[in-house]
Amino acid sequence: MSGRADGMTEKCGVVGVSLDSRDAALPIYYALYALQHRGQESAGIVTHDGFQQHEQVEMGLVGDAFDREDVDDLAGDAGIGHVRYPTSGGVNDACAQPFSVSFKGGALGLSHNGNLVNADEVRQELGGLGHAFSSAGDTEVIAHDLARNLLEEDLVRAVKSTMGRIHGSYSLAIMHDETVLGVRDPQGNRPLVIGELDDGYMVASESAAIDTLGGELVRDVRPGEMVILRPDGFDSYQLFEPEHTAHCFFEWVYFARPDSVIDDRLVYDVRRDLGGKLWEESGIDSDVVVPVPDSGRAFASGYAEAANQSDDGADVEFAEGLMKNRYVGRTFIMPTQDEREQAVRLKLNPIRDVVEGRSVTLIDDSIVRGTTSSQLVNLMHDAGAEEVHIRIGSPEIVAPCYMGIDMASREELIAAENTPAEIAEEIGADSLAYLSTDAVADTLAFARNDLCMGCVTGEYPYDIEGEATDRDVSRPDVEGFAEADD
Repeated sequence: MSGRADGMTEKCGVVGVSLDSRDAALPIYYALYALQHRGQESAGIVTHDGFQQHEQVEMGLVGDAFDREDVDDLAGDAGIGHVRYPTSGGVNDACAQPFSVSFKGGALGLSHNGNLVNADEVRQELGGLGHAFSSAGDTEVIAHDLARNLLEEDLVRAVKSTMGRIHGSYSLAIMHDETVLGVRDPQGNRPLVIGELDDGYMVASESAAIDTLGGELVRDVRPGEMVILRPDGFDSYQLFEPEHTAHCFFEWVYFARPDSVIDDRLVYDVRRDLGGKLWEESGIDSDVVVPVPDSGRAFASGYAEAANQSDDGADVEFAEGLMKNRYVGRTFIMPTQDEREQAVRLKLNPIRDVVEGRSVTLIDDSIVRGTTSSQLVNLMHDAGAEEVHIRIGSPEIVAPCYMGIDMASREELIAAENTPAEIAEEIGADSLAYLSTDAVADTLAFARNDLCMGCVTGEYPYDIEGEATDRDVSRPDVEGFAEADD
């Protein structure tokens, strides 16, 4: 769905690096390229050379935000980076990250992936204590609260105090002077992994960033854990022990790169397995299975394989029936319906020989507003398809996300008020079926109440005003912490 007018937009990507004897900026730059799919509005790097902090944060893609001279000017063997799509605070320079500040306790830089649900409450409290804010973003709220705590507590206790105050989803790469640390919220909503390099250690939103630097994935940062990086290792502090986690299932369904490993599961394998479940639950006999590129490809592969291995003797072809033009940007302006339809044709072109005169099962990861799905069905029919069946590798999206995904409101979500049969009729498909929530939980090998599925159930793992919750959302106890052995 990436870049589609009616789709969801990626969240953010964070990275933190601590190296032995070389500057961190260039490795961070490459790591941000590997995470570019998680945010395309701004990119930034902050480093520390042991004496002072250096930073460059710009709007645009990684390749536009930096040139080689910019990277070379960012001295220091410790640093953090960020790519951003705004989920809180809008699109502007003030909200671009990493957010950095100098205060009596030193220099602080912070990169955040996620979304706080009590940011306004904490901002108001800090404002009453004299803190002045330069943006509407929740990342600055975290930075101010942490800076305040660092004036009174050591680093570990200061982070724990801030974690006990903020409420919501967050994976953080933090730099206090030249010390780099990674933090994951107590319910593990957003991914964060630890990597070992030849001359140091790193944290990143996805393991693909570690692969890009030639490193080895060590493990995920655990929910409620803080890790402090050193060039020769890392220290682990389990600051909170959650009764249940709230892993975002859409990381596996859509957001993460297929070659990333999240919570011990390769995303590509998960998507293929979900495709197999989709066949088991709602498979339909058709001539050809066609993925919507790129996010539908692994689902379609698993679906077709399961169909051909089934006991009913299905003989289904898997084929690339839609070709994607990768030079049509995600910001393509489409003010009218005719132009929106033209934009789809610019981005996706059907291969007539694959679909003409045949029944087609079109596989995608999700449907949000339904606009693009309707246009894709029209493309298939215009190319000569006799039937077009839609199968979706996730449950119906019926509610907004408050955890960091830029998603439509309830009024805009086509599944919020319509059955699959009604949606199929509206988008012109011969049939439509979604994957069940049970199939998602079974495939991910998580208990249902260890996943965040608020957007498909309307029940959230956090205390959100006006919304239902699926668990006890009492705040964690901030007393004490455990140092883990690693």
